[in-house]
Amino acid sequence: MSALFNFQSLLSVILLMICTCAYLRSLFPSIIDRNKTGLLGVFWKLARIGERKSPYVAVACVIMAASLLFWT
Repeated sequence: MSALFNFQSLLSVILLMICTCAYLRSLFPSIIDRNKTGLLGVFWKLARIGERKSPYVAVACVIMAASLLFWT
């Protein structure tokens, strides 16, 4: 089943994208920051969410990991 049709998989993909974009921005800020608009601007926005809401993203990642480990 595709991640688009399974809500739990869709949330996992979104959380992984947020964490990956925030990590890549910490390593290579020029790559993420030069694309603030357009289609590649989504990665900049995900990186900003990961940086500004990092405690909430971390809690969401822990909850998602626990749900995948114990309830799937």
